Amino acid sequence: MNVALWCILIAIFLPYLCTIVAKVAGGYRLADNHDPRDFLESLNGLARRAHAAQLNGFEITPAFAAAVIVAHLVGNAELVTLNVLAVLFITSRLLYIIFYLADLAILRSLVWLVGLGLIAAFFVVSV
Repeated sequence: MNVALWCILIAIFLPYLCTIVAKVAGGYRLADNHDPRDFLESLNGLARRAHAAQLNGFEITPAFAAAVIVAHLVGNAELVTLNVLAVLFITSRLLYIIFYLADLAILRSLVWLVGLGLIAAFFVVSV
């Protein structure tokens, strides 16, 4: 399996990293596991931003996965190009999470846009 496909797996798990941050920062206790979604919706500050980053990760990961798979199926792009795009996407997601947690809204939005552009790039290089 190549790097781009491994990056799909990384992208799938990144939102769960945000979930852990949200729960730890919000004072979550395993004993109160009856309604974790309600708990996450009640958060504020850093914990709420981590939860929002989690939700965004779940929203964008299917598009990234589809872009990688389509690029592989079409087969017109060099594998190294796809791998570089995938690593750049994961890097953009990590920066997105960091900027979100740090409450740097403009940088967060810019890096989100870069990530979206990288998804589009998979289709462009595959033509």
